[in-house]
Amino acid sequence: MMRKNKYALITGATSGIGYQLAKQFARNGYDLVLVARNHDELKVKADEFKSFNINVIPIAKNLFSEEDAYFLYSELKLNGISPEILVNNAGQGVYGKFQDTDIHREVDIIKLNIISVIILTKLFLKDRLSQGSGKILNLASVASKAPWPWHSIYHGTKAFVLSWSEAIREELKDTGITVTALLPVLYRYRLFQ
Repeated sequence: MMRKNKYALITGATSGIGYQLAKQFARNGYDLVLVARNHDELKVKADEFKSFNINVIPIAKNLFSEEDAYFLYSELKLNGISPEILVNNAGQGVYGKFQDTDIHREVDIIKLNIISVIILTKLFLKDRLSQGSGKILNLASVASKAPWPWHSIYHGTKAFVLSWSEAIREELKDTGITVTALLPVLYRYRLFQ
């Protein structure tokens, strides 16, 4: 079923789960807003997804920066694009004992895994509430279910995403907007290195 001019915005869209989700949306006729840091990778993926006969807008933003989350939203507004679906997929972790890991790297990860997700969701909601429909998919991970030594920041941020998603889902239950938290299994140890 083709759904022209219905955009899905996907962060972290050039690899892994984000890429696979983008492929599924493209196969189902959704136009895409692909967001990632690397402009060249975005262009390659955008060209690939255009083979599905959809509109693809690649936007290079660094969501470790909360300003880039705001700039992303502003750029979409300037171009008259209001995505129907928001997929907050971008995320990272760091491996090591908390006492030994770099605090600056950890703060950046918290900005990416939590702050940018909150900003994009808040701005998306303001637009979608007036439409009475929309879907939000937040990547939480099975890591959200239990603490894990040497991965404390990642597990902690994903626990926040799960708890917060469940809370706003309840707040939005009668609005026509759905909130879903996806809890994929970590399948590669090297994701944290």
